[in-house]
Amino acid sequence: MEFLQFLSWACIVFTVGMFSTGLTDLKKMRASKSADNVQFLPFLTTCLNNLGWLYYGILKTDGTLVLVNTIGACLQSLYILCYCHYTNDKRRVTSQTLLAGGVVCGGWLYFSVVLPQGESQLAQLGLTCSLFTISMYLSPLADLMEIVRTGSVERLSFSLTVATFLTSTSWTLYGLQLQDYYIMVPNTPGIVTSLIRFFLFWRFASVNQGVPSYKLIEI
Repeated sequence: MEFLQFLSWACIVFTVGMFSTGLTDLKKMRASKSADNVQFLPFLTTCLNNLGWLYYGILKTDGTLVLVNTIGACLQSLYILCYCHYTNDKRRVTSQTLLAGGVVCGGWLYFSVVLPQGESQLAQLGLTCSLFTISMYLSPLADLMEIVRTGSVERLSFSLTVATFLTSTSWTLYGLQLQDYYIMVPNTPGIVTSLIRFFLFWRFASVNQGVPSYKLIEI
């Protein structure tokens, strides 16, 4: 029980820390009064992921999931609002945000109204959240292939890689302790992709000794 409590706090600290890395982009947008060099979709997809896991945590009465994803959804909403304020392409951003809102409403109606309450509801929601999380962890694979091709890790963040590794490991162990494979399995790819990033740092970071070939996150 003490180990589970330790894992719970580790999940909270590491995950909130990972979500907070978006403050770097927030600081950049406020300084430049522009969102040109910041990606919008990661904020939107992470917010959707947070809302899905928040609902799963509520149904499962898991305080750790509820707390982490409440904080995550609030932070991502802040990043989205800031991006909408500074972007010049407000039509595209607004349409994508409205589409995401439609997905949330449709998902809520399906899981709350269409499906009967019980194990089936929890299982289908857990599976949906798991698949979405796996797709988010695997989405940067194209960038990793580009790094292998160019031999440069400039586009990688070492701090974010460490945060992702610690977060994924914590949630994997937490899910294992609870015997909840919907939590454990989708976080395993996060460990794998983080290890691949660490290898790429080790392999290519020494290409230019005079200039750091990776970027650290400053908050």
